[in-house]
Amino acid sequence: MDVEVSGTGSYLTLIHKSGNCRFHAIWLRDNVLDETTRDPKNGQRLITLSDLPSDLKIAHAEIEGNNLSCSFYPESKQTTFPLKWLLENSYDHKKSNCSIKIPKFCNLWDQGLGQSIPSERISALETDQLALLSWLKEVRSYGFAKVSGLKAEPYQLFRIVDLFGFIRETNYGRHFEVRTEVNPVNLAFTGVGLQAHTDNPYRDPVPTLQILSCLENSAEGGDSMVVDGFAVALKLKAEDPVGFDCLTKYPARFSFSGSQGVFLDAKKPMVELGPDHEINKIRFNSRSAAPLIDIPFDDMENYYRALVKRINKY
Repeated sequence: MDVEVSGTGSYLTLIHKSGNCRFHAIWLRDNVLDETTRDPKNGQRLITLSDLPSDLKIAHAEIEGNNLSCSFYPESKQTTFPLKWLLENSYDHKKSNCSIKIPKFCNLWDQGLGQSIPSERISALETDQLALLSWLKEVRSYGFAKVSGLKAEPYQLFRIVDLFGFIRETNYGRHFEVRTEVNPVNLAFTGVGLQAHTDNPYRDPVPTLQILSCLENSAEGGDSMVVDGFAVALKLKAEDPVGFDCLTKYPARFSFSGSQGVFLDAKKPMVELGPDHEINKIRFNSRSAAPLIDIPFDDMENYYRALVKRINKY
């Protein structure tokens, strides 16, 4: 590997067999790893951009073993970067072709996963840190995982939450009890079957990781159904790119007014993309959808066509 500083000193280039990587002077200085720039205990920056010269340049750079040594001017600053760290954090990429992608840690799945659903016993999660780490990685990777061995008693699910996080309370309190009521304020309190959906799309932010626990099922049916929304979105993109584009660029409206004094609403796209075209969130709940009024007339049929295709994918 070799390094070359630009004639203006505004950036340098790492010349590597797998491809060259350029780094701007301001980026390098902002990311210096030494203890005068970052706290050695927590890694937080000790400087701000306003502390740096406005005309910052690279004075010199060379490879020293597995490190890059460089200096800056007019600030008299000498520092080193591990080459491995620079390559891992390289931002010198070709312009995006706007292809849709999913987070690197995600594993897409379909009904074939039924034979190997990620699962662990609560006793193992509470006593074995490696088992807990493995289970949490599976939750992150697949979007869900099972826990067995809980007692059929109220509030047992809090044992799971206490292992890694905290509860975000809603208008329902610390937990939401699904039961049958005579005059329900929510369809979850009835025996009406629910299609695949994401919960509470009328909240902002929406619930992230939800813990569900069945204490008793006194009726027939009620089996759980889980769908990989990212996989469905990618299939839709392949089959109907125009419809997919409609679901990403136009907001849907969701609302809920149940108990007295409660009205919740949000306006967000059903498929939310990050600025790098990575799928971030899926919001899909026909029961909580308000009238679609933010889609232009010419695209409304395309939008509904995409929605129907998503439903049929379930």
